[in-house]
This record gives sequence, C-alpha cells and structure tokens, in this order.
Amino acid sequence: MNASEILLDGFSRIKDGVHGVLDGIDEQRLGLRVAPDANTIAWLIWHLTRVQDAQVADVAGHDQVWTTGGWYESFALPFGPEASGYGQSPEEVRRVVAEPEQLLGYYDATHEATVAYLSTLDDDDLDRVVDDNWDPPVTLGVRLVSVVDDDAKHLGQAEFLRGLDA
Repeated sequence: MNASEILLDGFSRIKDGVHGVLDGIDEQRLGLRVAPDANTIAWLIWHLTRVQDAQVADVAGHDQVWTTGGWYESFALPFGPEASGYGQSPEEVRRVVAEPEQLLGYYDATHEATVAYLSTLDDDDLDRVVDDNWDPPVTLGVRLVSVVDDDAKHLGQAEFLRGLDA
C-alpha cells in the first residue's frame, strides 16, 4: 500500500461516517444543540466538508466544489462563498440549516473531487511544500493528513450528537 492509498482509505472512512450520521436523520436532529453555544450536526457536516473542499482544492490548484458545483447557491447560507466555519459565532452556527440530502450531496461531490485528485499522486508528490508560512514548512502529505484528522474529529462530534437519545 502506498501513501496515496492510505490517504484514500482515510477519506473513505470519513465518507462512510458522514453517510452513517446522515442516514435517516431528520431536520430536528440536524439542528440539535446540547448547549446554547454548541455546534449542530448540520454545521459539523457542512464545516468538515468545507474544510476538505477548500484545502484539497487549494493544494490541487482547482476551484472549490462549493462554488463550481452550485452548492453555495443551493445552501443559500447568509455568509460569503469563502466561509468554511472557522471562527464562526454560535449565532452563525445556528444559521447553517440544510436538508440531509443537501449535506450528503455536497459531501459526496467533495469526496469525489478529493478521490480524483488523490488518484493522481505518487509518494514523491507528498513531499512538495504547500505552505511555507510554518516552521517547518507544510508538505502536501502533512496537509492532507491534517484534513483527515480535522474531518475525523468533527465527524466524531457529529456521531456523538447523532447517538444522543437515539
């Protein structure tokens, strides 16, 4: 197994988890807040998808699925197209309202773009520096592992919320 195959496996596990969280969920559960400032399942799935979309598009040199696939218009959220959830207030989190099918459609389109990009890589590509604003500079491999890690953390939070009172 090469490094790209490992990354593909990691992203596939995220996909399986996203599908599990959204399978048969209703809008009330998507918007559940266990505390006034807590994130919702809808926000968590939207955010982890936005992070994956934005980060992979950036390193691949492609436009984001969010804008090219019409998802920004479809979701019609009260934020600009660059919003990904970073630094959002509890009120902004509350404004992320979506149908389960919408969240799943955007996630699946993002996952498809991620898989297409990862399928073009070989192990040597992962050593390419993609961000020299850090010490040490961030390589493509480190950036992609970071995305898997961030997605897994947010997915775990969504799975926890989905399991409450299930």
